[in-house]
Amino acid sequence: MVFLKDYSILRKNMVEGLVRVGIIKSKEVERAFLKVPREEFVWHNMRHLAYEDAPLPLGDTGQTISAPHMVAIMLEELELRKGLRVLEIGAGSGYSAALMAEIVQPTNSNENKGHVISIERVKDLIDFAKENLRRTGYSDRVSIVFGDGTLGYPERKEEMLYDRIVITAASPHIPRYLKAQIKENGIILAPIGNTFMQTLVKARKHKGDLEFHEVCGCMFVPLIGEDGFRP
Repeated sequence: MVFLKDYSILRKNMVEGLVRVGIIKSKEVERAFLKVPREEFVWHNMRHLAYEDAPLPLGDTGQTISAPHMVAIMLEELELRKGLRVLEIGAGSGYSAALMAEIVQPTNSNENKGHVISIERVKDLIDFAKENLRRTGYSDRVSIVFGDGTLGYPERKEEMLYDRIVITAASPHIPRYLKAQIKENGIILAPIGNTFMQTLVKARKHKGDLEFHEVCGCMFVPLIGEDGFRP
């Protein structure tokens, strides 16, 4: 069993390991991982496993908090910086949103105010994520909303609203409303494939069209929604 006072040491060791193997490359991502306490975002009975490099179940919701190495890969591919507006599809426990918020609007910084909006369809997780973000000081930089993430936010609005969009669940394709809501030169990151195995795909909008790049293989729970997988 890990005592609370040891979590900062475990966090530092985890980050050093991800830096050493080249998964964390940028100072911004490294700083965010050192700042955000993962133990505050895992399920209550999983705190002692918070710094294992593995996905963990979020109670009986059927959802998970992704492995730290996969979160780090995604944050690096998003090319985040201060002031960006980010849409996340699948809030989960709020951990990834907190990490992104720490980059686009660092703690104690009043410049270049970025913001993260995260859509979640599981109501129990909305309450869980909101409380985690409130407790760790990110509720002013992250908005958790209930809805079908495949329809974007606001739903079905075909207007370029976001600098970055990240889907944290397996999708058969990039939903059309998310394509419409990404700005020029913006990035959409999504695990694309079937419900068993996917490829993490990075799509950058250039002159109105998306240019695609395959990042790596991955495994995520399915994206449920009108323009995703059916329940």
